[in-house]
Amino acid sequence: MIYQRQFIKELSWTAVGIFVVLLVVLVATQAINLLGRAASGRVAIDAVSALIGFWTIGLTPVLLILTAYISIITVLTRYWRDSEMVIWLSSGLSLKNWIIPLMKFAIPFAVLVAIVSMLIQPWAEWRSREFAELLKQKQEMSLLEPGVFREIGKNHPRVYFIESFDPDSGLARNLFVREKEKNGKETTIFAKKGEFKQDGEKRILTLEDGFHYNGLPGQANYQRASFQKMTLVISVNTTVIDPKQNRHTIPTTALFASDKPIYKAELMWRLSLPISVVILALMALPLSYFNPRTGHTYNILIAIAVFLIYQNGLTFIRDLVENGHIPFWLGLFPMHLIMFLLFVFLLRWRDRPSASFKTIFTSLMKGRS
Repeated sequence: MIYQRQFIKELSWTAVGIFVVLLVVLVATQAINLLGRAASGRVAIDAVSALIGFWTIGLTPVLLILTAYISIITVLTRYWRDSEMVIWLSSGLSLKNWIIPLMKFAIPFAVLVAIVSMLIQPWAEWRSREFAELLKQKQEMSLLEPGVFREIGKNHPRVYFIESFDPDSGLARNLFVREKEKNGKETTIFAKKGEFKQDGEKRILTLEDGFHYNGLPGQANYQRASFQKMTLVISVNTTVIDPKQNRHTIPTTALFASDKPIYKAELMWRLSLPISVVILALMALPLSYFNPRTGHTYNILIAIAVFLIYQNGLTFIRDLVENGHIPFWLGLFPMHLIMFLLFVFLLRWRDRPSASFKTIFTSLMKGRS
């Protein structure tokens, strides 16, 4: 029908504008946050742009949900404000006739949200963590500048001095390493060659052809030893992120196969996102009601409150599933069912604007239309 095509067309253009605005605002906010963390050294400077990209992918499902919800609310509120809905109802038509065009608009969003949340988002989260860790390691090694004394390491800080160094290969020549032990002794190492590399969960420095000195400063009891090869542990727990170690990075297929409550909670959340697109699209139909005579847009505030209650309710149930208080299937449906029943009631009420709240509630309980 003509009104359906026009309605979907208007929704599409509105959705594009809303998505762009939300994306710009949220990305700008995250960019400022990451730049602040990079300035304090918590994030590698080279990783900021890539992390913003991965973060944007991870935020896409929520952006799509908000875009669909706000677009429908905006367009239908204008229809009420311009009395188009009044004409529609006075012609003997029902608000139920808007459900089909709403679903034509919302279902593609739901499918896209399902694809992103179940397939793309875990991969993006994993790559984001992996990329940040790799750049952090690389940035730590890049602190070694030829001809400059640098202290590296948190648990076992050492002062390094090198004559030449290649950060990409990790090869260095003519090294000086100094470390102060807890008992007050100092260790000094000279080596002609060295190589920084990763060994499992450890980052190590392999030294070749050098001398090792150990003793208390100011005393003549220094011990001297030559070596052909020596290995120093620079830091531990620097392995690349394993996607199976974090619930946000684990593939959805692995979530289905796992019996752990924490993974079941994550699966419930990913399945709930596309379902919430459809439920919120339906909720937007009665929540968009606007009385032109009052001039107050209270419906927007109510719509925001409903969205927050819905999302917080899903988060609360997810926590219950994660803690093992309720099983997976019991946690998946209740919030969606409550919101759907609320939609049915509000639709019945807004389909008859002149009827009182009590009349609609009574008729709904008795099963009358």
